[in-house]
Amino acid sequence: MASESSFDVVSKVDKQEVANALNQAQKELAQRYDFKGVGAEVDFSGEKILMKANSEERVKAVLDVLQSKLVKRGISLKSLDAGEPFASGKEYRIEAGIKEGIAQDQAKKINKIIRDEGPKGVKSQIQGDELRVSSKSRDDLQEVITLLKSSDLDVDLQFINYR
Repeated sequence: MASESSFDVVSKVDKQEVANALNQAQKELAQRYDFKGVGAEVDFSGEKILMKANSEERVKAVLDVLQSKLVKRGISLKSLDAGEPFASGKEYRIEAGIKEGIAQDQAKKINKIIRDEGPKGVKSQIQGDELRVSSKSRDDLQEVITLLKSSDLDVDLQFINYR
């Protein structure tokens, strides 16, 4: 009798890569001619990223620069939770956060996808901010990974501890 195989579905972001992307974005904002004199800035304080500029179009351009740097560093834009531009005094700001972990409602949604569309005999259970998927057949687990990759979810998923 074959033992159970399993893997974990997680949503993690490499904080060092985010910091590198932010540094690159700050350098580009300091060097680019179209950002001279518009007060364009990107600040990172622990969990929040704050983008500032003197007009709504400029602050959206700052967000675009940051997004391009994140993509170049291999960080999915699904992990970036950017708000709408808002006026703050004489400048416009956008606040953004980095999403990590799978929220409870998202985990239930993934669970339902596995149950409804996945192969029979595959079990999944929510463990905090991650999901453990197990089955006797490794082929079924591969099928579940393919299914989840093709699903349109609002979360950047990684598959770890495959054994």
